[in-house]
Amino acid sequence: MNGHIDLRSDTVTVPTPAMRAAMAEAAVGDDVYGEDPTISRLEELGARMVGKAAAVFVPTGTMGNMAALLAHTHAGDEVILEADSHVYYYEVGGLAQLGGLLPRLLQARDGLVEPDDLARAFRAPNLHFPVPTLLCLENTHNRHGGVVMDAVRTSALAAVARARGLAVHLDGARIFNAAAALGVTAASLCQPVDSVMFCLSKGLAAPVGSLLAGSVEFIARARKARKVLGGGMRQAGIIAAAGLVALTTMVDRLAEDHAKAKRLAEGLAGLPGLRLDPGKVQTNIVAAELTGSGDGPGLVQRMAARGVKLNAYGPSRVRMVTHKDVSAEDIETAIRLFAGVLAG
Repeated sequence: MNGHIDLRSDTVTVPTPAMRAAMAEAAVGDDVYGEDPTISRLEELGARMVGKAAAVFVPTGTMGNMAALLAHTHAGDEVILEADSHVYYYEVGGLAQLGGLLPRLLQARDGLVEPDDLARAFRAPNLHFPVPTLLCLENTHNRHGGVVMDAVRTSALAAVARARGLAVHLDGARIFNAAAALGVTAASLCQPVDSVMFCLSKGLAAPVGSLLAGSVEFIARARKARKVLGGGMRQAGIIAAAGLVALTTMVDRLAEDHAKAKRLAEGLAGLPGLRLDPGKVQTNIVAAELTGSGDGPGLVQRMAARGVKLNAYGPSRVRMVTHKDVSAEDIETAIRLFAGVLAG
């Protein structure tokens, strides 16, 4: 890790030796013609693991979410999202720029929307209002510290949406982290939704790529959306091969990352100048508030000078993410360095 402990994100993970070997040996073809056997294998496996009939390989999670929005909606429709959701907060306004969609935002404690609040968000049909056609959910929730949504809540929200004719898309970038935290299958968490996007390049450590899964008919529409977004790749089996290794070898180890995050939270919880509740750390993301006149970006800079990289979430909040390339020893070192920096 070049002397650094990188806690900025699990996107910094590097591919395993098995991934590199698989990439070198991958059978390839032209995927736009449907002729890349490695991509086809990855799409079949990924769809099966989240309990859907079909999937399409995309370069990024942002493209996967955008393709889903385009496949589910028409320009001028209303999309309902939690106010801190990744689709709304971090995807460059793509739903408006590319989809012509109007976001309707719900505020939710810990990022978990209540079914009753969703029901109250619907307005009576009116000539002046856009038509709501899609509910977007997120599991785990990035900006709320990797909080997990269980299948009961997902089902309840989906039922409210479907009663009003909406489809349901799940931004499941870290859905396998959610499944590991709850001790259930990813398929059980995705069963209530119409489509799900999940990333191969975060905790699963593939170098690039995500999958969008849903019904056969939905994926046919999503492939056209992928094409218009520039995601129609050619001999991309070279990168899909790493995704196959990720799904077959990296899912079961995610609990290790969760344990490291819990230890990090416990070590930081008692330090002066930080406020966090280790009991709220469910997966591999640790979010902390700086108390008093704490300066989040300043803390990021001071920690970086000591070899620990993390991200600021605004002026007084920081985020740390554990992954396979951060060891238990690295966590203890990070806690010690935090203590020194915060003590002044």
